[in-house]
Amino acid sequence: MKCRKLRDLKVSPIGTGCMGFSHGYGEVPGKEYTIEAIRKAHDFGCNFFDTAEVYGRERFYEGHNEELVGEAIEPFRKDIVLATKLHIDENALKTTKLYNVIKSHLEESMKRLRTDYIDLYYLHRLNEFIPVEDVAGVMGQLIDEGIIKAWGLSQVSVETLDKAHKVTPVSAVQSLYSMLERDLEKEIFPYCLKNNIGVVPFSPIASGFLSGKVTVDTKFEGYDVRKFVPQLSKENIIANQPVLDILNKFSKEKNATNAQISLAWMLHNYPNAVPIPGSKNQERILENLGAWNVELTEEEFNSLEKALNSCKIYGHRGHEESQQTSFANNWLQNKKV
Repeated sequence: MKCRKLRDLKVSPIGTGCMGFSHGYGEVPGKEYTIEAIRKAHDFGCNFFDTAEVYGRERFYEGHNEELVGEAIEPFRKDIVLATKLHIDENALKTTKLYNVIKSHLEESMKRLRTDYIDLYYLHRLNEFIPVEDVAGVMGQLIDEGIIKAWGLSQVSVETLDKAHKVTPVSAVQSLYSMLERDLEKEIFPYCLKNNIGVVPFSPIASGFLSGKVTVDTKFEGYDVRKFVPQLSKENIIANQPVLDILNKFSKEKNATNAQISLAWMLHNYPNAVPIPGSKNQERILENLGAWNVELTEEEFNSLEKALNSCKIYGHRGHEESQQTSFANNWLQNKKV
């Protein structure tokens, strides 16, 4: 395993997205199982864990996921890179300054995570009423104070990224990227490569579709955001089957799983990509991390790319979202559980 860098943060090639332990993918596992899963990921070699203050608020309460992660990582906190995220409500700025708002969110997250610093602190979604340059300025102050080591953005355009980066250098951009969602290749990846910024793809296995385990018979019930993912409608699952056929062929040839091939493709494609698959199943988590041991030759990669480029993809979602337009926000407004 060769580590990768998010600017100055040294991380394993694949991280662990922890959202699913609190919400998003139907029933969540118990606390003991969750803590064991996170610790098994660490023992396997993963040193990069991702959470957020809002994960779990729909079903439990705000900070639920951070509390789980905090307890799980406590024995090895100093050995890992810990990432969390905040949302900013513009109404809070009516009574206090932006610095105080962000600092307050950060302090609450640190309490839940049982730590006195955060390695990577993301603005979870852009708030259209708060200039990103102002947020970048505050992040710079927090870095200078040693409370956070680095900061990042999620689901932003290259224009927004550039505005922020010019104020305080950005270490990572977390965004939607997979074989079915490749918008980042147009502008985000080139900009990030040029400016020494890491890209952290979430949903790198397309919400499970690329694993081959999601079919037209799969039912998404209760607190499962996948019922609103365009690519997972029955008609799009059928329409995108050619991509699975390609993965099946390569996984057999490489003695790997479909999910591992899709992750190995991503790692080969961009040296600054650090995907964070978000399974809640212990076996799947270790399988996904094992993708860093699956190496594609240049010939294999080119063959895979050629095959993928011949496929038309159905159910595009896109990578630009704000708090006002985000997929999660739309889900909260329309969910029926």
